[in-house]
Amino acid sequence: MDPIRLVVTHPGGAHKDDLLAVSVLVALHGCPVERRAPTSEDLADPAVAVVDVGGAHEPARANFDHHQFPRDHPPTCSLSLVLDALGLYDDALKFCDWLETAEHFDSRGPKRTAEWLGVPRRAVSQLSSPIDVSLLKAFAAPPSHQPGELVHGFLELVGRDLVGYLRDVRAGIESVRARAQRWSIAIEGDTVETLFLPREDEAPDEPSASLARLVRAEGLEDTIGALVYPDRRSEGYGLTRYEDDPRLDFTRIEGEPDVHFAHASGFVAKTTATDPERLRALVAAAAASNDG
Repeated sequence: MDPIRLVVTHPGGAHKDDLLAVSVLVALHGCPVERRAPTSEDLADPAVAVVDVGGAHEPARANFDHHQFPRDHPPTCSLSLVLDALGLYDDALKFCDWLETAEHFDSRGPKRTAEWLGVPRRAVSQLSSPIDVSLLKAFAAPPSHQPGELVHGFLELVGRDLVGYLRDVRAGIESVRARAQRWSIAIEGDTVETLFLPREDEAPDEPSASLARLVRAEGLEDTIGALVYPDRRSEGYGLTRYEDDPRLDFTRIEGEPDVHFAHASGFVAKTTATDPERLRALVAAAAASNDG
């Protein structure tokens, strides 16, 4: 995307998708925002980003409107279009669980979104908060937001956090992808597929989260049962069940001499063990049935 000197979005009421789309652009370009109808000059100028208005989706010209799409078009919103232009959309859809709901809400409305979620219509408003209301009102009220002003600073903060999160997610995935090992651990009549991340000097800040994101990125959600990763608080390792795999209960190994913590709910344990064979054995023991 070329440098943006101005963002133009519609006046009147605001929604989360246009606020977030504008926030991303403000964070990347530090530009002012004007809330008005775009002109033909705005739409033709690639240095003016036109968001959620204008009737055109032309990323090369920084035009990001979705309202002209046909009724049967897959749910999308202005934030989706901006993220896609930045090459961040696919990761956002996988790792920002709220995004798909925002797309449905903006393109299908609250009633159909509630039906899609399988919840009562009222649940949509029950999940709203005064934070949402106040910030959207502050964004929608004035005709412009200039650098140095309170709301502009808020937009920059939100956009910076979102873009930074997505870039960190991708960096973490690529870091663990190159080093992660897949173990097939045999248990009673079954196999627990496990991802193991060896300890290295340049470990990700959140090794367990990065491993879990790799599972989602590779489409292995229905395959992987356990994660084994360097513990950030010790020289040992953490062991956790992925998506609460019911075959694993780490309270079964809490009495082992090298296990110094096992959560009462059984979803995670911490061990001083560092030998891969011992770690495999601990996962197998957590999966072994104690029935009978």
